[in-house]
Amino acid sequence: MQILKSSEDYLETMLMLKIQHGYIRSIDIANELGVTKPSVSYATKRLRENGYIIMDKDGLITITGKGLRIAESMYERHKTLSKFLIRLGVDPKIAQEDACKIEHDISEETFRALRSHIDNHLGS
Repeated sequence: MQILKSSEDYLETMLMLKIQHGYIRSIDIANELGVTKPSVSYATKRLRENGYIIMDKDGLITITGKGLRIAESMYERHKTLSKFLIRLGVDPKIAQEDACKIEHDISEETFRALRSHIDNHLGS
């Protein structure tokens, strides 16, 4: 099943919040993505319905295994692309923003080649 780019962004953001804070709350997602709480409610409802996340009675979010695979893939792409762009001389803030745009559209083959090039020629 094809997942929407916005859903990938939400899952990646959730993973980053989990890493940073140890928990995931809707308000933190809204703040991180710069969206409204109703937007987060709509997105989390869709993610729950598709089995990517679960929410407990207190509103804390847990990423399921299915969701975690997507989140980790997007996060790895983001970090790798950011690192590559920064090493090309792009300002780190711009590199982060551009990596977020590129990470969704680049093919798996191109990403693997890019990651291999970085690892072999630029170091980790």
